[in-house]
Amino acid sequence: MTSEAIYAKLLPIVKTYLPEDVDENDINPDSDLTKELNINSAHLVDVVLDVEDTFDVAFANEDMEKLRTINDAIAIIQAKLND
Repeated sequence: MTSEAIYAKLLPIVKTYLPEDVDENDINPDSDLTKELNINSAHLVDVVLDVEDTFDVAFANEDMEKLRTINDAIAIIQAKLND
């Protein structure tokens, strides 16, 4: 699956958990999920659960530690799909 295809499926998931003070048009592949998009830690767990369901992958603890930006999520998902 291409990065673009993953991003297209990932975007609606991230948008679901954006707080009201963040505009969905502010999302880009380099967006930091917690600092720029203000997604709190509880919602970050929800994002990961939705990603796992959508892409049929499982995130390990070390994956969670690497997850900062949307690009990080894309890289982790691509690696899981290629395993």
